[in-house]
Amino acid sequence: MKARVKWVEDRTFVGESGTGHKLVLGTAFGPEGRTPGPSPMELVLIGAGGCSAYDVVHILEKGREPVEDVVLEMDADRAETEPKVFTKIAMKFIVKGPGLNPAKVDRAVQLSVEKYCSATAMLGRTAEITHEVEVVDTAKG
Repeated sequence: MKARVKWVEDRTFVGESGTGHKLVLGTAFGPEGRTPGPSPMELVLIGAGGCSAYDVVHILEKGREPVEDVVLEMDADRAETEPKVFTKIAMKFIVKGPGLNPAKVDRAVQLSVEKYCSATAMLGRTAEITHEVEVVDTAKG
């Protein structure tokens, strides 16, 4: 896996993945405190969320569960001192579909967070990661 990050100006950078996808990232800078894009740590958190949400969808589809939507809300705390690693990450999975089996959804989330998602595995070395699941049956209106 490869990546490239190029400084643009102030605290603005453009990251490019080895597959050619680009995104702007940075932190607040200057008197106006503008933020050109997500900070690097926000991207780490988003990346972990994407990894885990991907796993959940994949596992549920493979198990032929009628998943229609997955939203992962995350709330993270960071250490007060450098390096300001994540110390706590709370994950709330909201999974929607008609007649979803709540036990299978719980199992998919557990497998992702505890076994398959390499990003949460790495972050779990410094952060306490908790998760909760909300299953919404779209067949019930």
